[in-house]
Amino acid sequence: MAALRVATFTRESGQHSAASRRPRALRRRFLTIALTALLAAGLPRPAAAQLRADPHVAGLSSPLALAQDPTDPAVQFIVEQGGRIRVVRGGALEPADFLNLSASVSSGGERGLLGLAFAPDYATSRRFFVNFTNPSGHTVVARFRRSRDNPLVADPSTRFDLRWPGGSRFISQPFSNHNGGTLVFGPDGYLYVGLGDGGSGNDPGHRAQSPTTLLGKMLRIDVTVPDDHPEGYDVPPDNPFLDGAPIAALPEIWAFGLRNPWKFSFDDPGRGGTGALFIADVGQSSREEVNHEPAGRGGRNYGWRNREGTRSNVTNLPPAYGPLADPIIEYERNVGRSITGGFVYRGRALGPEFRGRYFFADFITGRVWSIGIAVDGATGEAAAAGLIEHTAELGGRAVLGMISSFGVDRDGELFVISFDRGQVVRLTSTRPVPPDPDPTPQPPAVPRGRLPVEWRR
Repeated sequence: MAALRVATFTRESGQHSAASRRPRALRRRFLTIALTALLAAGLPRPAAAQLRADPHVAGLSSPLALAQDPTDPAVQFIVEQGGRIRVVRGGALEPADFLNLSASVSSGGERGLLGLAFAPDYATSRRFFVNFTNPSGHTVVARFRRSRDNPLVADPSTRFDLRWPGGSRFISQPFSNHNGGTLVFGPDGYLYVGLGDGGSGNDPGHRAQSPTTLLGKMLRIDVTVPDDHPEGYDVPPDNPFLDGAPIAALPEIWAFGLRNPWKFSFDDPGRGGTGALFIADVGQSSREEVNHEPAGRGGRNYGWRNREGTRSNVTNLPPAYGPLADPIIEYERNVGRSITGGFVYRGRALGPEFRGRYFFADFITGRVWSIGIAVDGATGEAAAAGLIEHTAELGGRAVLGMISSFGVDRDGELFVISFDRGQVVRLTSTRPVPPDPDPTPQPPAVPRGRLPVEWRR
């Protein structure tokens, strides 16, 4: 998120990739998309608009996320930065909140109520989790339950704040920015928590590369524990740093080297996706990036602060370990200034030509793109190609405003959330979409914790 960050950005363009200066043997096999070059070269686009943005709901205050109700396809929940979780039923905004945490949240800039995730067994456990900054500015991940009698109202008395290494019920944030905040349950049933580097500029504490702090990391935890569990989670037995290799690190850590992951998602295997993790990471002053992680490949180092995208950055201290994973998508500041991650589309309403494309946006400029993802069947690694910009056909800045998030409903259809417009739009096709005679096959379910985990040096 970068609601107030634009004033601190220094515009830098024309940087050359640091990857091009490294020996070939040390380069990862990723295809980096230089969006600047693609746009300037006039990448072929559809002859006529194929997508449009239909109004879904308005009247929101600084919305940051949308979560589908797992028990009711007509209901979505909207996270507002100030601390309220609003209920949308059948496209109408309900007057009563699902949950109001305004008194517990510090909001403004990059702080606030930042994330919401429903447990995979929500229908029976009624559990859900939120991520917010408390009045002192520190990160809290809290568990709640939905009320027994009303599925559209949470029970605030069930709040339980997870306890982190050292015994605190929060994760200390040294500065006000770079809080991350997204919560997502992966296909493996574990909760993934994206944390920024602690803030300021250029990660002055080198925290994203420190094995002794959770900041600047992706975390992976098992929250299927009893209510009286003192921490509120266990560490999955296959987390990548439990054996001390390639370094000894806090066991909750799944991946290193993130600056401010602003939205991440999994390519839904329940709809024919690969289960891969896509992480959008906001840059400092040069590059915005998207990282791809094949299913179960924990232990990667995405490079910050030593690198910003593929560009060498602050190198007076070494990274925690190598190699540093290259992004599959990056763009410079003359294209956009603060990336918002989205989803690999697996719905039907946009037509088969969009299925399998990754949608993402830029918060500051309000631009929206999709790009094809080609996966190597042997390695699981991916390359990106075939960039299409959708901004104009979706109504441009007047409709989209500052894009804080995407969302998906139970059918895998896409929503775009406008932070400053206070509204959500639904993406649809401008052309008739024929029925799919051969629905996407449903892959077999993967038992919890059984995805192969591979750390990369």
